[in-house]
Amino acid sequence: MVLGDIPGVIAFVGCTNYPNGGEEVAKMAEEFLKRNYIVVTSGCGAMSIGEYKDEEGKTLYEKYSGEFDARGLVNVGSCVSNSHISGVAIKIANIFAKKPPLEGNFEVIADYILNRVGACGVAWGPYSQKAAAIASGVNRWGGIPVVLGPHGSKYRRLYLGRPDKEDVWNLNDMRTGKVIKGEPAPEHLLFAAENREEATVAIAKNCLRPTDTNKGRQIKLNHYIDLNKKYFGVIPEDVYKYVRTDKDIPITYKNDVKEILERNNWEPRELVMEPSILIFLKKNEWNIE
Repeated sequence: MVLGDIPGVIAFVGCTNYPNGGEEVAKMAEEFLKRNYIVVTSGCGAMSIGEYKDEEGKTLYEKYSGEFDARGLVNVGSCVSNSHISGVAIKIANIFAKKPPLEGNFEVIADYILNRVGACGVAWGPYSQKAAAIASGVNRWGGIPVVLGPHGSKYRRLYLGRPDKEDVWNLNDMRTGKVIKGEPAPEHLLFAAENREEATVAIAKNCLRPTDTNKGRQIKLNHYIDLNKKYFGVIPEDVYKYVRTDKDIPITYKNDVKEILERNNWEPRELVMEPSILIFLKKNEWNIE
């Protein structure tokens, strides 16, 4: 996760009244399992994935390991077990950043996850107010974006980013004390997709984070571009927003991406060391010279 070998963690939750049946959930899960993502499931989403079988009669649970690792498919339990999923993101902040969890630092943990942990939730079926609250809860607590199915817009609350407004994506670098030009990563916190194809591309895109390593950004952009080509037949024009330096460009699509960079007058950006959207503290509180 930290070095970028694992592109992200995808959580499939929500209820079963899908627009085109539960097979879509399983196909989305399989798409990301093949690409080395970690996939976690709960409740009805977990059951829908279990009902899907390949040509050999195997379910995804039989084809992939149950470990929380690359190409791992983990069923955390019932829908009320979703707390385990956000708990994993909190543990990442605790283990890798040594941030004490649940000690009056709610805001700090959420800020860390939003800017560093490539996680994305998917609630594909229309769902109860309880499940809608769960989606909003992971938005707020974990800074984790959630992609909804087409019926999700009926709840009349989406948290959509504005990638056209560059200034709103600026980040505070808590290590250097500078304001660094950022990017729409993740682009949205609560987004309703019209179909499975749009959702799949949006999930990959919403795993991008400002602190991606060059290797990690290459891998994530490769999946974003590859899925966009697979489902829509084109390379996304906004890819230039996510290329910070030449080292971020996926080797497979190097020439195509460079053409897009030239068309959009792209210039390399400074990498942020410790990104935050929190207000700057006083210098002596940073504990740096």
